[in-house]
Amino acid sequence: MRIVLLGAPGSGKGTQAHRLAERSGIPQISTGDLLRAAVARGTPLGLQAKAAMESGALVDDALVLGMIRERLAEPDARAGFILDGFPRNLVQAAALDGLLAEIGQPLDAVVQLEVDPAELVRRISGRRSCADCGRVFNVLTSPPPSGAAAICPKTGAPHRLIQRPDDNEATVAERLRVYEEKTRPLIAFYQSRGLLQVIDAEGGLDAVTQRLAQALAAPAAARPRKRAAPKRASRRKPSRTVGRRRPAARATRRPARKKAPARATRKKRVASPRTRKPARRRTRR
Repeated sequence: MRIVLLGAPGSGKGTQAHRLAERSGIPQISTGDLLRAAVARGTPLGLQAKAAMESGALVDDALVLGMIRERLAEPDARAGFILDGFPRNLVQAAALDGLLAEIGQPLDAVVQLEVDPAELVRRISGRRSCADCGRVFNVLTSPPPSGAAAICPKTGAPHRLIQRPDDNEATVAERLRVYEEKTRPLIAFYQSRGLLQVIDAEGGLDAVTQRLAQALAAPAAARPRKRAAPKRASRRKPSRTVGRRRPAARATRRPARKKAPARATRKKRVASPRTRKPARRRTRR
């Protein structure tokens, strides 16, 4: 399954994506984790992203999309993936659509995690992440587990919890402002494509996980789809009968001309022989 998880900073995308990845066996792809790893390694990509991340701004779209392309080409992403925190704006969403169409892996679902803004601030202030593997915890809502689960898979030692630089109070307000301006429009974008599901991401961690599983299991017919344009009333065309001539349209009849009265037949004038005057008789003398 190919999934995108949307939500404001602190909505629990990372935690729920991690749980979903463990349950489904497909990788969680977080652009934040990819960027932080690049920053930690000091790569050219990491140096470009560092300034934007520390100020709470978004990293350049072309740079992020290039990282996503490389990650999706890895073998473990062939069976599916969970995109956590990407796309973050309409330009990235359109570019992602083009990329997935190019590699033949279109999205199956997009889930928006809704949380009240005041709760977001509280959650962000309590968020901690492992400095080695990048796993996210929250000292208020989902503290690090004890026992074997507290061991970092990369080091084999307990997780080294740190607060990310962009989780301090100075940048939280800016991150939420950027989210409202740039990322929230994606809700309408994916809703128009019939992919969006919205869940309440407040409450217990297990309750949110259950809501997410129910949303992903919902049949496609239950998901909102783009409304079809109303059909225009079709005009019936007169059917043509083979072998028969179409009846000609009735012509407008003109008022019949009145026949001129017949001329009286002139009687042929028969010329009568001229009455000749009797010839004078000559008297013989």
